[in-house]
Order: sequence, then C-alpha cells, then structure tokens
Amino acid sequence: MMGSGKTTIGRVLSERTGWPYHDNDELLDQLFGATPRQVLAASGEERLRDSESSALALGLRSPVPCIVGTAAGTILDEHNRRLLTRSGVVVWLRAAPAVLGERALGAEHRPWLDTGGEAWIHSSAAERDPLYASVADLVVDTDGRMPGEIAEEILGGIAGLCPDLPSS
Repeated sequence: MMGSGKTTIGRVLSERTGWPYHDNDELLDQLFGATPRQVLAASGEERLRDSESSALALGLRSPVPCIVGTAAGTILDEHNRRLLTRSGVVVWLRAAPAVLGERALGAEHRPWLDTGGEAWIHSSAAERDPLYASVADLVVDTDGRMPGEIAEEILGGIAGLCPDLPSS
C-alpha cells in the first residue's frame, strides 16, 4: 500500500546490494511519458490500472537480481498476481492503515487520496491485504521501524529463501 515504504526501502536495498531498483511510477513515466496522476486525470482509472500493469511487467523483465517496487493497485489484477508469484521473491511491506494514512496523506503524487483520504486507505487495505498475503513470500511489518532495520530483515529473509543469490 502507499505509505508502506516501498520506494524508501527499495532504494535502501539497492544501495546495500548493488542491485538496480525499479520504481513502478518511474517505469510508468518511462513507458507513457506521464505520471500516474496525469494518466488518471487524462484517461481514467482503467487506463491507469492498465498502465501500472505494463510498468510492472517491464520491471519484472529486468535482469535479475533486481528490486521492483510495484504500484499498490496492481495486486487487484489476477494476471499481475500470477506474474508476481512466478517472478521472484515477493515482499509485502505491511503497515496499519492509520500508519499508512500518516505517511501518505498530503503527498502530491498520490491521487487516490484527493477524494477518499483516510477512509480510502482503510477500505483499500481491507480489500487488498488478503491479496498481498496470497502472493507474499515474506511479510515485513514496517510500523515504527527504521528503513535500515526493515532492509536487514528483508535481506535475511531473501538469504533464507535463496541461499545462492549474490548479495551484491
């Protein structure tokens, strides 16, 4: 979910491992020359979801090892869930809806909060949490934790799942 720390943690992991980090919003901009907010405003939610799915597919085609930060809504699509489960270690950065709201509200690049705000976060988390759980190889709680601590837990989990994977 937005506010869980995907971009921050992805960048920390990239720095620690030397693996490239691919952020879904940046991939979407690379593919379509627009931000998610711009796609949503110009073409609507269905086009945004399709664009995010295309960005996810592009990120997952990157040479491995790499780190791909996905748009939170890509989990709603069954094809995306299958793609994620076949593409490597999936880490769910889990946070309580109240924490997500504190972190996400007021961010310019999060159009979903313009009208729904904290209520949108709560309803989306309730809908998506079971879907995230269905694809996650690792579940890492982020509430009240520092990015470096979270990254270390992820690296330890990946090492346990993929002992032959190079760490840099």
